[in-house]
Amino acid sequence: MSTHTIQLPPEVQDYLLRTTVRESAALAQVRKATAGLPGARMQTSPEQAQLLGLLVELLGVHRALEIGVYTGYSAVAVAEALPADGRLVACELDQEYARVAGDHLAHAGLSERVDLRVGPALDTLAALPSESGFVAFDLAYIDADKTNYDAYYERCLELVRPGGLIALDNMLWGGSVAEPSDQQDSTQAIRALNQKVGADERVTVSLVPIGDGLLLARRRK
Repeated sequence: MSTHTIQLPPEVQDYLLRTTVRESAALAQVRKATAGLPGARMQTSPEQAQLLGLLVELLGVHRALEIGVYTGYSAVAVAEALPADGRLVACELDQEYARVAGDHLAHAGLSERVDLRVGPALDTLAALPSESGFVAFDLAYIDADKTNYDAYYERCLELVRPGGLIALDNMLWGGSVAEPSDQQDSTQAIRALNQKVGADERVTVSLVPIGDGLLLARRRK
């Protein structure tokens, strides 16, 4: 038993990955292809991606939303967990990242489940409700520019159905959120949003110390 969350030493992290993470061949390929890129640290961790897949199954998700795709690791994880008629709307600002992610999704045979949209995410999100046949999302995953996290969160509260889940990545920000001396814009934005969501009566919340911190906010009915 423990009264606090442990910080995983490398050998425990390795044990976790070896014993319980079921990484598909498609996900392993994305991780391998991304490992050498300058921004490889932006990729969702395998254990967190697996948790996202589990949440998709637990919630019976048919409609999912992703803000920030990078090379597609988390998009593949979510799309793999969706039912055959499920759909993921994935928003990515960078055209090259979107192209790479699209290639990975195609290689995984998941292109038909993913609607990959390139451009500013806030513009994409604002336009969604006016689209023909729009249905509210069951799950939203936010992993993009941190200074816009609050805006993404507010928009997702409008787009996710009551009882649906919003998941925000990097909410511990390498521990910087607990360092008062760190006053960088991204750190301040995450710190403020943690406080806001923690007190937000519109949601039920839990900040899970997996990966770089995954904040789960279930929209109350």
